[in-house]
Amino acid sequence: MMTSHQAVSAFPVPAVTASKVHRLRVLAGSGDPKIRESVASSLYAPRELYSTLAADADDGVRGCIARNEAVPVDILRNLVHDRSEQVRGWLVVNRSTPRDVVESLSSDPSPMVAGLVEWSRAIG
Repeated sequence: MMTSHQAVSAFPVPAVTASKVHRLRVLAGSGDPKIRESVASSLYAPRELYSTLAADADDGVRGCIARNEAVPVDILRNLVHDRSEQVRGWLVVNRSTPRDVVESLSSDPSPMVAGLVEWSRAIG
């Protein structure tokens, strides 16, 4: 039986190549929001794609940005006033979201978002 460390070591993450980044750029322009969500969930997308997808019309795409721990903090900060409670809720549970942003959502009009802030306080 392998330890978790051995298992992870046995399957290294493929290198991020120019070809992969090009594919992410092409997919980010898809008309299908589910495909854009996959780019927004990527840990290796270029910063400008995260920024563009953070302004996407689709709540699901912005939600994927809000929960992606690889997204730069300034982009996460810009989602604090998003119209979607799901996006704001994902911000609360994203470990990369600065604590002051999470705390600012404690008075969110959505009971779900405010409740997630309380939950995040309870777990530390």
